[in-house]
Order: sequence, then structure tokens, then C-alpha cells
Amino acid sequence: MGKSIFDPAVQNQSAQSKIVVALERISEAFRVLLWNEGKSNGLSPIQVQILIFLRFHVAEKRKVSYLAQEFNMTKATISDSVKSLEQKGLISKEYELHDTRSYIIHLTKKGKQLAESTSMFASEIQNPIDKLSESDKENLLLSLIGTIQHLNQIGVITHQRMCFTCRYYSKKNSGHYCNLLQSNLANNDLRIDCPEHQIRQ
Repeated sequence: MGKSIFDPAVQNQSAQSKIVVALERISEAFRVLLWNEGKSNGLSPIQVQILIFLRFHVAEKRKVSYLAQEFNMTKATISDSVKSLEQKGLISKEYELHDTRSYIIHLTKKGKQLAESTSMFASEIQNPIDKLSESDKENLLLSLIGTIQHLNQIGVITHQRMCFTCRYYSKKNSGHYCNLLQSNLANNDLRIDCPEHQIRQ
């Protein structure tokens, strides 16, 4: 068994160990901010995340099965959250004609307003990143995308809607290329959440 990076004696011996621990601290900040946002609106953190997701994604992704994949949770857990959001008057359900067990989730006017306001919960994390140089932002983005891709490939997180996992993405002349847009992509053009994403088979 290897040595734990959470042991300061081990952690302080390498930059990579300190980076992993720094990411853990940032994930803790996300949890705190989400919890505070939910508490001020009478919602659980996952309910806040669901509202934000519904606000910015198309109808085919606004289903319980997709949300379960998106948040790495069971359908039962997501269904319970959706039921609670419906009781609070924040969402409505549109049942599909070909399968009455399946439905698309829509935000109500009240739900849309709340989703808009809660979607700003991570602004304090963005503020210091805004101050980085453009080259530092590019390097950070590439490093994080690579980390996400690795976690996806080993099954820690589900499929991601980013360029590296898309059927339209390819390497061209040692750079990035989108076959849908038929265009070269700069590093800062790479997307984490692309509306046109198609999973590479």
C-alpha cells in the first residue's frame, strides 16, 4: 500500500500531492457554497444542482434517467428530489405519449427565477481564476480536462459532454479539431459541457 497524500509528511514532498489536496479543498468549497445556497432557499444541495441543470439544458436531458447519470446517483434518489421540487412548485412534468412512465421535467416560472439566482453560487471560486493570466488559464483548463477524462475512463464519473469524449473531436497537426464546426480549436475553445456533444463510440 502506498503512502497517503493526506499525510503532511508525504504531501509536502511533491507538487502533485499538494495539487490533489488543493483540489480536495476546492471541492469542499463547492460543497459549502452549495449547502449555503440550498439552506437559504429551503433546498438540498442536489435539488439546487438539479434546478441549475434544468435551466441550461435541452428537454432530452431533462429526464430522471439522464439526471441520475449526470450526478452519479440512483434514479430513486433523483426521483425523490424531483418530487420535492414539484411539491415546492419549482418544476412540472410533461409525460411522454409513447411511455407514460417517462417524463420531461420543466421549470415553472418560480423555478426558473430560483435557478437563475442559485446558478451564481460558485462566483467566489471564479473570482481568483478571473485574475490569472491567459496562459495560466489555458494550462489550468487543459490539466483539469485531462484529469476529468482520466476519471471518466476508469469509471469514477459518468460520460462527460466535453471535446475529448466527442465523436466530432480529433487531433489535427498536433492541435485540436472539431469535425462538426470544421474548424481548428484553440486550447481555450475546448468545452467541458457542449450542447452538440455526441459520445464517441
